[in-house]
Amino acid sequence: MAGVMEKSVDVVIVGAGVAGLVAARDLIRSGTDVLVLEARDRVGGRLLNGQLPGGAPIEVGGQWVGPTQHNAMKLIRELGLRTYPTYGEGEHIGEFGTSRCRYTGRIPKLNPLVLADIGQTQYRLDRIARQVAATDPWRAPHAEELDRQTFDTWLRRTARTTGGRDFFRLVTEAVFSTEPEDMSALWAAFYVGAAGGLDPLINVTGGAQQDRVVGGTQRIALELAEELGDRVLLEAPVTDIDWQPTATTGVRVTTRSGLTVRARRAVVAVPPPLAARIRFTPGLPGDRDQLVQRMPTGRVIKVNVAYEEPFWRHAGLSGQANSTHRPLGTVLDNTPHDGSCGVLVGFLEGRHADAGSRMDPGERRAQVIHDLVGYFGPLARDPLAYIERDWAEEEYSRGCYGAFAVPGTLTRFGPALRRPVGPLHWAGTETATRWAGYIDGAAESGHRVADEILPKLS
Repeated sequence: MAGVMEKSVDVVIVGAGVAGLVAARDLIRSGTDVLVLEARDRVGGRLLNGQLPGGAPIEVGGQWVGPTQHNAMKLIRELGLRTYPTYGEGEHIGEFGTSRCRYTGRIPKLNPLVLADIGQTQYRLDRIARQVAATDPWRAPHAEELDRQTFDTWLRRTARTTGGRDFFRLVTEAVFSTEPEDMSALWAAFYVGAAGGLDPLINVTGGAQQDRVVGGTQRIALELAEELGDRVLLEAPVTDIDWQPTATTGVRVTTRSGLTVRARRAVVAVPPPLAARIRFTPGLPGDRDQLVQRMPTGRVIKVNVAYEEPFWRHAGLSGQANSTHRPLGTVLDNTPHDGSCGVLVGFLEGRHADAGSRMDPGERRAQVIHDLVGYFGPLARDPLAYIERDWAEEEYSRGCYGAFAVPGTLTRFGPALRRPVGPLHWAGTETATRWAGYIDGAAESGHRVADEILPKLS
């Protein structure tokens, strides 16, 4: 397209993450002329591979898939990719309050009263989540009551011990990369219900962290883009969408470089905070605009630390560790498929990412290594490589893992989340009904929006 400053297609898609690429693939297979515009110099959105010493790929963005994520697993199979399990043999490390334990299985060795409190709180959360996920969340029983309060308020009313509340704060940071007081209790219930319960969200074996993609998870997007060929245009950030230019053309999309794309329909497949930065003419309906103003993105700094070998395995450890007081609250074994070195991946999430982003790089690295030594001993002190990614600093992400709704958002403006506006359609993992926030949810949204559009083109 060198030198071409105007193009006409049936459908223009903004964003070459999994959602946009899946939508494009479905539409093209149905004979639709499509162009995907991507602001970055790469595809994948919040999926990104880095490189370890020796050249093996390592995921610095989203990476895991699980057995109940049927859209993602089907897509992986269709693209000819393979998965392999996250390492989980041996004992896990848990630091909860002032106690530290090594344990196997799902349940750490905690005070029996705290364990009972965690169990009854999870039971109530899962029960509410099933009700919320059974319909649009704003239509669920007690939706107004849940949406009036933060998840922190709900937890303080439900969990009866300090240890129980601390546990669910850690879970909130690990799953949402934000704090319980930031998020609507209705959004939390919807998100848990969309995954089939809390266990599928937090478990490795049988859960959302069970499997990785051989070659790095960004390969999903790379293979999709390879299939789409020159229908994907990189380094084309969209600045303006005129969605009623004339009765015949439908949409006119303009990029920063001045390229104009005319189309009958447009798909906006970027996170809500980024969609809010596009200038729409005429302005979007108030409900849609108010919605995206109330859906911030979580904050996470992901860190992969590489060693000559996975030394923790020799000590009978799985590499999985959690702490309610360390900034690096969640750690897993992230050793590559080829076993060329050992890797621990850890996360600074929510308030810990806030604090970490204000440190200079050397200070932040020292904090991460300090926590790894605290978990796994002095052999963690001298890594081969330290690879970090602060997703809030990414111009075209501005955070991870996904956006969430603050109190009052879903019951007031939730129907605008997926509802088309004239020729405009909305995709992205936040719009999914199952596994929202995950690769699976992104794929679901791509399929949905293609199904919405095809009847409109006939």
